[in-house]
Amino acid sequence: MKHLLGIRELSAEQITHLLDTAESFRDVSKREIKKVPALRGRTVINLFFEPSTRTRTSFEIAAKRLSADAVNISVSTSSVSKGETLLDTARNLQAMSPDCIVIRHSSAGAAYHLTRVCDAAIVNAGDGSHEHPTQALLDALTIREHKKGIAGLKVAIIGDILHSRVARSNIYLLSKLGATVAVAGPGTLVPREFAELIEQGVRVEQRIEDAVADADVVMVLRIQRERQTDAFFPSMREYAVHYGLHANHLNLAASDAIVMHPGPMNRGIEVSSEIADGGRSLILDQVTNGVAVRMAVLYLLAGADGTEHPSSQAAGDNTEESRAAGGVRGRTRHQKRGTRD
Repeated sequence: MKHLLGIRELSAEQITHLLDTAESFRDVSKREIKKVPALRGRTVINLFFEPSTRTRTSFEIAAKRLSADAVNISVSTSSVSKGETLLDTARNLQAMSPDCIVIRHSSAGAAYHLTRVCDAAIVNAGDGSHEHPTQALLDALTIREHKKGIAGLKVAIIGDILHSRVARSNIYLLSKLGATVAVAGPGTLVPREFAELIEQGVRVEQRIEDAVADADVVMVLRIQRERQTDAFFPSMREYAVHYGLHANHLNLAASDAIVMHPGPMNRGIEVSSEIADGGRSLILDQVTNGVAVRMAVLYLLAGADGTEHPSSQAAGDNTEESRAAGGVRGRTRHQKRGTRD
């Protein structure tokens, strides 16, 4: 795997390998010294053309915990504000020899275009309404952690399906790993093309109650007002009444159902505070797992080559940092840089 542009292009085996690698890094964040030398000497550039808190911060933290040099570029203060094109920006960054570029952009396909001019590994941190692969991976890691697996589960995805890159990536991932997916939202926010995915195990429901019934996982999406150019529903209050997740809806789900949200939440509209702060909510667990997943992605793209693992170059090789990366080392030594899938 040379780049991570989306979930749709990945096989179930590749997804599982990414999740297994993320589990190997999860314990790093619980230590007193939250760092391993796996990417020492590597450079990761975070290029975000859209506002972000969780994704951008977790990529920066992930890079630093792997001992990489993390560079954050604010588009508002970059040459883009002077009229420079995306590809010219990418070419200039490539001239500085980064090992990985993480990009978020409002246009679908932006990450793919960077692969045409950059030798660095490209990670899609969200492109328009297309995909958000690391969000789907951290969601899957959270589900797997609490449900001990994904195959056979029913997952309900509720909300703004039309504009959601999170919904698309999760549908691709969950279907590949054997879950059944039901989506629901206002008719204006559930695009017709989603019906074409029914044969892959995806159902389109008109009522939130039908989607949530017997669900093992209920995933609530944010209303993406910044991408809505038309009035897709009469008012936020009406949306909250008909498509906001409330306790009476959750009572229809499985008794041990969990609730997820990619954030940021519109409390009282997409989900009630009672549920968001309740015992079934795993929203903060998703944030925690986001760091581990992004560590895994950066490591596998920028560090998992056929050479000796960077952790073994640390003094003594038996340090706590070296042992931290040992769980990953054995699974990735066979991959040659430049010959990834």
